[in-house]
Amino acid sequence: MDILCLIVTFIAVSFLTTILCFSLLLLKIYTGKSIQDPSYPPVNGTVFSQLIYFNKLYDYQTQVATKWSTFRLLAPGHSEVYTTDPRNIEHVLKTNFDKYSKGQTNQLIVTDLLGHGIFAVDGDKWKQQRKLASFEFSTRVLRDFSCSVFRENANKLVGAVSGLSGRVFDMQDLFMRCTLDSIFKVGFGVELNCLEGSNKEGSAFMKAFDESNALTYGRYVDPIWELKRYFSIGSEAALKKNIKVIDDFVNQLIKNKRNLLAQNQDCHVKEDILSRFLMESQKDPEQMNDKYLRDIILNFMIAGKDTSANTLSWFFYMLCKNPLIQEKIAQEVRDFVGDKNIKYTVNDFIENITDAALDQMHYLHAALTETLRLYPVVPINGRCADIDDTLPDGFKVKKGDGVYYISYAMGRMPHLWGEDAEEFRPERWLVNGIFQPESPFKFIAFHGGLRICLGKDFAYRQMKILSIALLRFFQFKLADDTKKVTYRTMFTLHINGELPVCAVSRAAS
Repeated sequence: MDILCLIVTFIAVSFLTTILCFSLLLLKIYTGKSIQDPSYPPVNGTVFSQLIYFNKLYDYQTQVATKWSTFRLLAPGHSEVYTTDPRNIEHVLKTNFDKYSKGQTNQLIVTDLLGHGIFAVDGDKWKQQRKLASFEFSTRVLRDFSCSVFRENANKLVGAVSGLSGRVFDMQDLFMRCTLDSIFKVGFGVELNCLEGSNKEGSAFMKAFDESNALTYGRYVDPIWELKRYFSIGSEAALKKNIKVIDDFVNQLIKNKRNLLAQNQDCHVKEDILSRFLMESQKDPEQMNDKYLRDIILNFMIAGKDTSANTLSWFFYMLCKNPLIQEKIAQEVRDFVGDKNIKYTVNDFIENITDAALDQMHYLHAALTETLRLYPVVPINGRCADIDDTLPDGFKVKKGDGVYYISYAMGRMPHLWGEDAEEFRPERWLVNGIFQPESPFKFIAFHGGLRICLGKDFAYRQMKILSIALLRFFQFKLADDTKKVTYRTMFTLHINGELPVCAVSRAAS
């Protein structure tokens, strides 16, 4: 009887404790938010309501944005403001850059994965990394080296697809492996050989990195993620395991590169980005230690691999859905790089993809840009208000509020792109056949303002070279045209699962 009373008492106390905690959470969410004040953005629920729509989150945000171009979700202690208004985005990313930062909440969520890398920090650390990265990306040495790597991997990619001709294969997986090889060679001076499937450790690293990306993003809608991390359970246990795989791999990479630099036996040792950061670290070894270099590597990883691989996956998906556009690009390849009637090796053709040829291919550039408009690599991004402020659309934000721009939704807004906003139409970027850029605060795929993506040209070059090589030698079709392709909700816009396609040799068509 005493045991029964204890059990009943325990259940009652647990229930009351849960009710109390839930009440305190609600109080923290709704108190001081000026909910009825029209000078603040309209409220569309709480951040935790996103759990309901998590698997189709960006489409749900698009639906809400068609009603309110600026709205907010309530969170404990602050509000999360979402906007598709280019004026607001320019205000936050450029005009009032010094009034907005990454914010403690964002930094707390991403630090386990990205540490103190360029995407996770503000202030002096950001300025230092930005300055070094800006210098590296502007050097002719890196440009020439990266183009050489892209051509080499394009050759391997054509070979891989040729070996799969007549069979169904996962296009996204090929792009992930290819761009991972490229960023490791250009960024870190390492031949990973993931595309050829000969590096099991590299493949395990790629898988762990992508899983960590998704699990870290899930923290934004998980109210108890910190508790789960403390007890190392559930998704946090999985994240910890994946980060261990990442850290072991990257730490060994840094160790090997340090040894190589010390021996100074590689004549190309200074071409890659990591070698240059290692040389810079000699000036301040206490601050730029191995942990700091690890963070830099992973931030370059998410920029170098995901930007190109994700965009190329969506790009070829759209080309399969729009075969006439695929053929228009193939014709442009023949016009500016090489005629299919001329007999030469794959390598000869790829070596003929010069900077001059790339610059003339306006339709390819427009089609890649149109892909990024509809399927931006980072579907949502933003900053945190460091002071009370008023946005250009008249809505107020409070100190501590997050202000996010929804890139995915912006590409689908009729008031920005016209009534055909959801159509894939590269011609919208062309005037008399010449590519015409848009404001970076309207087309926000590469961020904007002082933190605009340094690797934009780097990404375009890689995507163009790979696309040209593939479209010269193959036609692509979806394995199942009726199957709906969707995204996986994470920091970067991966296709969920596989992208099954078939490739047909153009020589045989």
